[in-house]
Amino acid sequence: MSLSDSVATVKWPNVPACYGWLSLDRRGCWRLKGETVSHGGFLAFINKHYGPTQSGDWVFQNGPQAVFVALDYTPLVLRQQFDGRLTAHTGASVGEVQAAYLDEKGSVLLQTSLGPGLLDDRDLAAFVAACRNEQGHPATDDELSGCMRGDLGVRWQGLPIQAINSRDVPQRFGFQPTPFP
Repeated sequence: MSLSDSVATVKWPNVPACYGWLSLDRRGCWRLKGETVSHGGFLAFINKHYGPTQSGDWVFQNGPQAVFVALDYTPLVLRQQFDGRLTAHTGASVGEVQAAYLDEKGSVLLQTSLGPGLLDDRDLAAFVAACRNEQGHPATDDELSGCMRGDLGVRWQGLPIQAINSRDVPQRFGFQPTPFP
């Protein structure tokens, strides 16, 4: 059952969807009408009921109402834990990372079992420290800059770092950054 096919939606089928109220910023903070959501219980509720629809929109299912989320960049923001694990801004473990990308602005995107995510900028130093060149040495700034231009040869956790243009991210990963009715 997808988020949009919840029991509440079946019971109350005519509740209008909500657009333009909820957004996710580049650090994984929820914003309601532009204001940061800080209430722990509400954050937990949003995180528990957040996910993709079959059409590529990401929604918070609030009972019978689908609240479509506007994304500052990607549907997930990834954070590195002290033990090296990656989690999504929702607290969920991301599982396997299938691919690593570096955009023209130096943002790191990872394709994970949960979906595409932007690495929280506070974790970039640890990411860079884990990057290796073809000889297995720490990647230099020039080598990382080359990745942004499409050069191969730098790896993170064994995965080649691929170049991606930020404007191509939604289409490449199949999501809608700004849902509309």
